[in-house]
Amino acid sequence: MVRVAFSSDNHFDVNRVDAQVMMRQQADYLLAQHVQWYLIAGDLFNDFQRSQQYVVDLQALLGAQTRVLWIAGNHDMVHGVSFDELETGHFAGYLHNQFVDIPNTDWRIIGHNGWYDYQFALNQGTPTTAREYAQWKYAFWIDRTIKQPLSDPERADLMLQQVEAQLIAAKTAGKQVILMTHFVPRANFVPLGRGHHFWEMARALMGTPRLGELVERYQVAHVLYGHLHLHPQPQQFAQTMYYDQAVGYGRKRLNEWRTTDFMSEWRLATFLLDLSEKIKKV
Repeated sequence: MVRVAFSSDNHFDVNRVDAQVMMRQQADYLLAQHVQWYLIAGDLFNDFQRSQQYVVDLQALLGAQTRVLWIAGNHDMVHGVSFDELETGHFAGYLHNQFVDIPNTDWRIIGHNGWYDYQFALNQGTPTTAREYAQWKYAFWIDRTIKQPLSDPERADLMLQQVEAQLIAAKTAGKQVILMTHFVPRANFVPLGRGHHFWEMARALMGTPRLGELVERYQVAHVLYGHLHLHPQPQQFAQTMYYDQAVGYGRKRLNEWRTTDFMSEWRLATFLLDLSEKIKKV
């Protein structure tokens, strides 16, 4: 068996925890659980360089037993990185628009940061237009500081083209796929705002349903995503299992945790997936 651990949205800085202490405790847990691949679906810090250094330092603690892979969430993107670096930069463990094959298996891990196109909010019975969602984002949302040469729908189009190219290559190679992304891939994962204006606007920035349609068309086995801090159980649609393993916020004014401290919440949120080393050919 190959053991893979899923996590996302640790938000070390927002949660005001000592990341170095948490790192050592996470490393101890991963090693004790015999995890061989640790996947982080973004939002470690509000700074790409801090997130990247965390991955490097955690990998050094884990050594050869456990490999750490990550992609950037929107919080990681707000400081310390350019759009071009996000797209083409080569950083240790950073898997955006890249893949890693698990040795001696038919499994391939594909990473993509992901993006959104407002479709979770458009056509939901509200008169709000795509332009109004963009204006709201640049007035109220943290992503307003992320510089990009494309509109959000154009960036989502680029994401879908890149992911599909990766899935075609995986299918050609006869690989089973674990896809790691940050943004939400299915509309039914995003709750309605029920009249709450802020959430009705924020729904537009959660992801795109087109990603779920794509991965299900290519029969992706497992999809790890983040961004939502709702703690759902893994859910299967068609032949695809989806995992939102977000730790989320444990603040006095915004407490999403089910436990009382960061490490307890991280352990509860971290999903351990055991993969067979050889997949039976269909």
